Amino acid sequence: MESIFIKQGIVIRVLLEKWRNYGIIDEKMPDLGRNDLQRNAGEKKMKKILDLITAEITQAFVDCGYDAKYGKVTLSNRPDLCEYQCNGAMAAAKEYKKAPFMIADEVAAKLAETSMFSMAESVKPGFLNLKLDETFLASYVADMQADEGRFGCEKAENPKTIMIDYGGPNVAKPLHVGHLRSAIIGESIKRIGKFVGHKVIGDVHLGDWGLQMGLIITELKLRQPELVYFDENFEGEYPKEAPFTISELEEIYPTASKKSKEDEAYKEAAMQATYELQHGRRGYQALLKHILNVSVTDLKRNYANLKVDFDLWKGESDAQPYIPDMVQKMKEETGFDNMKVIATGGLGNMIAQTVDEIDYYDPTLTLKGLQIIYEKQ
Repeated sequence: MESIFIKQGIVIRVLLEKWRNYGIIDEKMPDLGRNDLQRNAGEKKMKKILDLITAEITQAFVDCGYDAKYGKVTLSNRPDLCEYQCNGAMAAAKEYKKAPFMIADEVAAKLAETSMFSMAESVKPGFLNLKLDETFLASYVADMQADEGRFGCEKAENPKTIMIDYGGPNVAKPLHVGHLRSAIIGESIKRIGKFVGHKVIGDVHLGDWGLQMGLIITELKLRQPELVYFDENFEGEYPKEAPFTISELEEIYPTASKKSKEDEAYKEAAMQATYELQHGRRGYQALLKHILNVSVTDLKRNYANLKVDFDLWKGESDAQPYIPDMVQKMKEETGFDNMKVIATGGLGNMIAQTVDEIDYYDPTLTLKGLQIIYEKQ
């Protein structure tokens, strides 16, 4: 948030300097309207400018003998005519049995007594068009600047712990524009949340599980079959150094993916490698660690260049140990004794083969569900 608010501070200083040059404010920044603007003694909140305007309009309605509920102010939908508007006179006309423009005229006359507006104009059939006085606005902006770097932004009264998943990169693959977009938006949301006082935890949520891992292992085995990771009888310590660089890894995956679409036997081998990986084969687990280490190191470097920082670097593989208990819990909570778990979708068959908790695979389950819904209409 610091860089964002530093920029806002520069804008505010430029505005103040411009207003001084035009003679709108003097060098000492007079305390015009401060009592109206914000804070009573000991009060730490800085009121939003729309709330201040609404309070002023509401009081004008009350002073003229009308209910306070008619003092609602909104941003103008005709900025060429005014900055803010109030349509309360239109609604009040029925209750008070008066022409709306007569009510608007009364309120506008009352508003002429305040220094908040340079224009408070009654427009037939009963609208109030409003423009802020520049001196009032300058005073408000000066208070924002003096607000110890917070610029009027309040702290949350009841801070919460918020988890934001805003990364979603796949390991062994370079980031694309979609990843950059979500990273920047997510980082902004996280910083805003922290700035207002919440405990915000950012999670990258890596795509590090499933067939893509089996594809990498299968292609690597074809290229370097002598690697110790493919020896099922090996019982020693695996090398600490990865058998590939990030550049090589980013070339291996698309090559393997293309082969799997053209060669059914290759795809079957990749699915088998995925199954063995997810069922704890030591060599493949060691390769997964290398894939993650190489990929995450590169991802952290790229995200750092974007000034994006994650608190957690969890992936889909971290959820795998919890799946059996989750499925069992869901079965128990439904109360059905013979509930079955069905996989569907493009990778459903592969998932069903690698996850013991799945009972059946049905490639057309969604279509069947839609047919049932259609028939029930």
